[in-house]
Amino acid sequence: MVLKDDNSEKSIELFISIGLDEKTARNTINNNKVTANLTAVIHEAAVTDGCDRNTGNLLYSVATKFPTNALVHRPTLLKYIVNSKIKTPAQLEAAFAFFASTGPEDFKLNEFEEACGVGIEVSPEDIEKAVKGIFEENKKTILEQRYRTNVGELFGHVRKSLPWADPKIVKKLIDEKMYELLGEKTAADNEKPTKKKEKKEKPAKVEEKKAVVETTAEPSEEELNPYTIFPQPEQNFMVHTEVFFSDGSILRCSNTKEVLDKHLKVTGGKVYTRFPPEPNGYLHIGHAKAMFVDFGLAKERGGCCYLRYDDTNPEAEKEEYINHIEEIVKWMGWEPFKITYTSDYFQELYDLAVELIRRGHAYVDHQTADEIKEYREKKMNSPWRDRPIEESLKLFDEMRRGIIEEGKATLRMKQDMQSDNFNMYDLIAYRIKFAPHPKAGDKWCIYPSYDYAHCTVDSLENITHSLCTLEFETRRASYYWLLHSLSLYMPYVWEYSRLNVTNTVMSKRKLNYIVTNKYVDGWDDPRLLTLSGLRRRGVTSTAINAFVRGIGITRSDGSMIHVSRLEHHIREELNKTAPRTMVVLNPLKVVITNLESDKLIELDAKRWPDAQNDDPSAFYKVPFSRVVYIDQSDFRMKDSKDYYGLAPGKSVLLRYAFPIKCTNVVFADDNETVREIHAEYDPEKKSKPKGVLHWVAESSPGEEPIKVEVRLFEKLFNSENPAELNDAWLTDINPNSKMVISGAYAVSTLKDAAVGDRFQFERLGYYAVDKDSEPGKLVFNRTVTLRDSYGKGGK
Repeated sequence: MVLKDDNSEKSIELFISIGLDEKTARNTINNNKVTANLTAVIHEAAVTDGCDRNTGNLLYSVATKFPTNALVHRPTLLKYIVNSKIKTPAQLEAAFAFFASTGPEDFKLNEFEEACGVGIEVSPEDIEKAVKGIFEENKKTILEQRYRTNVGELFGHVRKSLPWADPKIVKKLIDEKMYELLGEKTAADNEKPTKKKEKKEKPAKVEEKKAVVETTAEPSEEELNPYTIFPQPEQNFMVHTEVFFSDGSILRCSNTKEVLDKHLKVTGGKVYTRFPPEPNGYLHIGHAKAMFVDFGLAKERGGCCYLRYDDTNPEAEKEEYINHIEEIVKWMGWEPFKITYTSDYFQELYDLAVELIRRGHAYVDHQTADEIKEYREKKMNSPWRDRPIEESLKLFDEMRRGIIEEGKATLRMKQDMQSDNFNMYDLIAYRIKFAPHPKAGDKWCIYPSYDYAHCTVDSLENITHSLCTLEFETRRASYYWLLHSLSLYMPYVWEYSRLNVTNTVMSKRKLNYIVTNKYVDGWDDPRLLTLSGLRRRGVTSTAINAFVRGIGITRSDGSMIHVSRLEHHIREELNKTAPRTMVVLNPLKVVITNLESDKLIELDAKRWPDAQNDDPSAFYKVPFSRVVYIDQSDFRMKDSKDYYGLAPGKSVLLRYAFPIKCTNVVFADDNETVREIHAEYDPEKKSKPKGVLHWVAESSPGEEPIKVEVRLFEKLFNSENPAELNDAWLTDINPNSKMVISGAYAVSTLKDAAVGDRFQFERLGYYAVDKDSEPGKLVFNRTVTLRDSYGKGGK
């Protein structure tokens, strides 16, 4: 429910007066709780006539983050903010931590001021000294990596020693020191484009590709290190969330000091995260973002990340998927601290379910699935909701022993059927399934639900940060309700936007459908954005991780990232790592008439564009003989001013070889199809043609070059968002998404290429050797073309 219009406009005016922009102000009034809190904060701070934007932003944070167990102290904090004694987000976060720990108890002002850095002025000289010290410590690395140095790490070192330093001054001095040490950027430094500041994407809109624009805006701390948004484990005593019940009561979930101390003793204060995939399908690029968040946070903080298989559905899990997930996680560069399964905890989960019943928070229900759905829609309690605890305990034991038929009973959590949050409608904790479990065997015939097991195992594994995508945000109330009901340790929960990319589908159901029904060639089809498909296509894990890091860990949901952005990162990586070679896709024979038929000239071709002449490994040998092949697209009968290919009477340069001039054209019987070209070469290289062509020659007279198969891939779906087509999404599949060229010619050095090897086919794109290759028959997948459209406008 939104406030009435007259009150809404007054609230908007009030919020704008403290520096909020109109859009933020209007979004705020859609949340009654935040509106009420912010209005109260503004009045408590006595700034109803307005204030500067920095103060207003701090007040907004107080309204949304102040620990509810210390509301009595909020006026004190507001006084410090208005008087500019607390003026940075870092100081404010320290204040929140202080008050969350203090609660409603009295405190000493000097201890509060010390905890928040009040009165501490960090001079530019102090910052300059700290920056100088960090550069001295890391000088060798900086000189090696030059402008590819991770500036975020340098920034973090300075902030660690000077937590109250102005981040803008820190960044400015780091930039100046980099320039002082390295000088102007070289061409090599500039290979990687300057990071652009992106416009905030509108919900459900495809990310717009803007022209490259230089910006002088200072990057935020989150841009330098995306993990700074997450609190430290010792701060996990603050109120995690508030659960509003239909009777007006509020559950404010937080860890007690005793519970948190016990947790910290077990973990040693380290960060513990988990990556919890279901083993019922192959991982896709969205999972790459989840891995970056889960494993990345643990790595950045020197902590641990579990790989935990959420194997609560015995009918869906397969060993194939388990093996695939473990392999892909390692390929992506992540090392699990420990591999666990939810099924490892089946006994503990059962015991806790019994305890939940004993505490009056769960009951055995006999409603059918349709009845449960109907009662939820009507917000009605189940007829069995208030049955005696002993009766539910007995029935739950019978469920466990297999006495009750499948579908005749479930264990449901006694939450709040009248709540505004449908994820509090007495969610199912256990259901009966007479199916053996891939790991637990036939020991169990009841299995826990995701809503029951997920949060409970998080607690049992002492997870500090439970991170998931935004569609799970409404489940947060149920997550904390259950842990609170069982008096268990509560992890810090945070949701981020899921990764959506254009021209594909990432729904597990849809992926499974097109794989099962052979619209594609398996889970690792190179047209899919499954991680195995991307790997088979030739994409590196480094490129995928760079793509994910570039997107950031945001909460702006509903946006779709254009696939060209991913391709940009792929090109950046392969440009540095893929050696150059030459392949002709559609060969056209060229006879060099002024070269003897038995003559073979061995030439040097560059593997790398910046190859040094004194480095033999940077070159490979190519033969130049009387018969060479160019691509059919590089010849036409009629020349034009803007055409740089070969034409009758025209010269071109064969890359790494000689200029050639077309002297004659031989047609097929239809007098239209060009069968071969006759040309003369310029051994002295006196002519300087503008056009440069790639080519492949016979390695010896009469012996054709190596023949290879090349597969060209385009976008799998024609529409940027096929999901918008609802049930008609299959009609959007691009029938031309895969083209196979079976008669391409390659230089002889490629004959020893192995599966997974990546190359740049000059003038064509990046390609990788496919697993379908056999001795004597190489198959290449096109990874990506050479042209980069990301950030250049248009498609």
